[in-house]
Amino acid sequence: MAGEDEERQPSWLRLEMQDDLDEELEMELDDQRLPEALRQIRRERKTATIDRQLYFRELLRLQSELVKLQDWVARNGLKVVVLFEGRDSAGKGGAIKRITQRVNPRTCRVVALPAPSDRERTQWYFQRYVAHLPAAGEIVLFDRSWYNRAGVERVMGFAGEAQVEDFFRDVPEFERMLVRSGIIVVKYWFSITDEEQQLRFLMRIHDPIKQWKLSPMDLQSRVRWEQYTKAKEEMFERTNIPEAPWYIVEGNDKKRARLNVIAHLLSLIPYEEVPHEPVVLPERVFDPNYERRTLPPELYVPERY
Repeated sequence: MAGEDEERQPSWLRLEMQDDLDEELEMELDDQRLPEALRQIRRERKTATIDRQLYFRELLRLQSELVKLQDWVARNGLKVVVLFEGRDSAGKGGAIKRITQRVNPRTCRVVALPAPSDRERTQWYFQRYVAHLPAAGEIVLFDRSWYNRAGVERVMGFAGEAQVEDFFRDVPEFERMLVRSGIIVVKYWFSITDEEQQLRFLMRIHDPIKQWKLSPMDLQSRVRWEQYTKAKEEMFERTNIPEAPWYIVEGNDKKRARLNVIAHLLSLIPYEEVPHEPVVLPERVFDPNYERRTLPPELYVPERY
């Protein structure tokens, strides 16, 4: 049955799926650098995940809809902000990568701000985020956002309780102001279990290629798991407003989480396919008097493969 489905797929779709399957295979080869105990845990977990062919088929379908959504946003001058929050290693980056994989990066961009500079620490708290808000026709994805103050800054002691209280008082009105200005604000929290985060951290620790993903702050988040939980619960309680509600994404299964968040985002913004003029490739102009010069071999990258 699966073979018949594949035969009915357009050739371009099969090629796209093959490219993604190759990428997934590269990720699976990472297993060879892990201790056997961790590889065994991963194998056991994978028995419960979504079928691979179904995952890639749905991912490509949803990504094609994201392209339509982006066209609709651009044509109608909409402004969209999507916040991605969650614990370290919850899968935010992987979901963002799949959302942006096939859309136009000129009008759909990712903002991942570093720690504030000394100057930024003296500014109005929201000021450095405001600079990245979308203009008409743009979609901006925040890989962590102003909610740093309610999470890592609070738990790690970078913000005092008075600053946190000011944030909780200000953020609902700040987001209402964004909505009143015409910005669509969507807020996602990626949720994973204690055990799942521990496994993902261990995989990063034992994989030299992924160790850069672990910072001292990430390691401290393991120690302070319960403090982060309490901070998250208060954040939901005080910032879940009708104009910009929170949506929780179950993130233990990365593939399901990616499909679910894309499908949900598409459902929030009514859009239609924008008609386009057919694209016709023009004929190349041929000049019989032009002779292509031979370039020196040192200009070329050596063909090692």
